[in-house]
Amino acid sequence: MHTIVLTILLAAILSFLAPPWGHALRRIGPWIWAAPPGLTACFAAAAALAGVRSLTLDVMVLLYTVAPVACAAWAAHRAPPAAAGPPQALDFLAILLLWLPIEFGAGQSLIPRPAQGFLHSVAYGIAILLGLAIFLGYRGFPGLKYNCPHARRDLWLPLAGFVLLAPVLIVLGIAIGFLPLPHLPVQSAGRMAAAAGIIFAGTAIPEEILFRSLIQNLLMQRFGPGPRTLLAASVIFGCAHLDNGPQALPNWRYAILATIAGWAYGKVFEKSSTVVSSALLHTLVDWTKHFYF
Repeated sequence: MHTIVLTILLAAILSFLAPPWGHALRRIGPWIWAAPPGLTACFAAAAALAGVRSLTLDVMVLLYTVAPVACAAWAAHRAPPAAAGPPQALDFLAILLLWLPIEFGAGQSLIPRPAQGFLHSVAYGIAILLGLAIFLGYRGFPGLKYNCPHARRDLWLPLAGFVLLAPVLIVLGIAIGFLPLPHLPVQSAGRMAAAAGIIFAGTAIPEEILFRSLIQNLLMQRFGPGPRTLLAASVIFGCAHLDNGPQALPNWRYAILATIAGWAYGKVFEKSSTVVSSALLHTLVDWTKHFYF
């Protein structure tokens, strides 16, 4: 059942890549206020399935989902439509309110350890859905590139990026002690192929929506495109990996490599017509690390 729940969340996220659903989301308007109770109900159902539902947890998730919507609504009230003006400070605050509680595991102490992984994934899916509803739908910012690939370059750009990026990450990763020496994969071809889909759906697409479609894009909308904006988004992406293992925390080795990778992901995002392109490059990097190092 846990797999079914996560599959439904993933299907909902990916459905907005299709033009009919994406256009429908852009007409959300005042209905954005239906998102917090609806998504809270989804989380509550998942928590009940895991046998850990509580009123405290329900209220915490409701407050978590209401806060970014309130920021977006306030920004919309104070400023012209997003398509007619740059993002406001409240828009960036809404992103932080979506991201940081998930990043730092807010409410984790309320959930028994066996259920934490499942409910963290559910919360992550809810955060991505809410982010799309707010910024693709309600605020309507351009440049999110949340659509299917439109051209051949959307597919060859990730491959070209990987050819250029992988040697840099491998050499530097080994030199600073983050990566061991490479080895041949020990898993079957079928398992390796399945892992590519799992990494794309479970890691690459959600992170690229957050760090490229939302953070990098809104920085570009606010401050203009250019090397400084790309560098700022890359550093933010790198810093998000300071609390990741396997090395001791803060993991500066991971942060350095993630910053470099983030720059490459961001460059592919800039040059392509879809966030899927940077997600494909992200998938190739993570997949290679998982099976060859």
